[in-house]
Amino acid sequence: MFEGQHYQNGYITRNIEKAIERFRQNSDVVEVASYEVPVEITTAKGKGTAVSKLAFIWVNNLQYELIEPVSGLVDVYTDELPDDDSVKFHHSCMRVADWDDFRSRVDEMGYPVVIEGGSDQLKFLYLDAREVVGHYLEYVWMTPERWKVLGGS
Repeated sequence: MFEGQHYQNGYITRNIEKAIERFRQNSDVVEVASYEVPVEITTAKGKGTAVSKLAFIWVNNLQYELIEPVSGLVDVYTDELPDDDSVKFHHSCMRVADWDDFRSRVDEMGYPVVIEGGSDQLKFLYLDAREVVGHYLEYVWMTPERWKVLGGS
């Protein structure tokens, strides 16, 4: 279940602008990459689009991902949202070197895949590991070029 390079913690919120401002006030934030993005995914409900506002903030060697769900297949986020504009821890994310090898073993791990999607440059999925660690686990694979775009080194 635990493999790859842990590089990100993901948080959900109802107000991404307030969350970004709180990070700026409480951390040595150099840059925030934020955008609203539609992503084609597969969930237990089927295939479709999830639209979310995202912000990526690096603090030292850890990336913080802020997620404000907007529309579509975003239940994995909206079902867990806090009642107010605070942030709530949602998942940790690990980067794997070989997606095909990793993906071939996912079903044997015994944790439901709740979201899966991606492209030729980046693939991702979330495992529901809440019974074990209290949160979701996201796994990603990406090209070196995509890693650099996301601020990785």
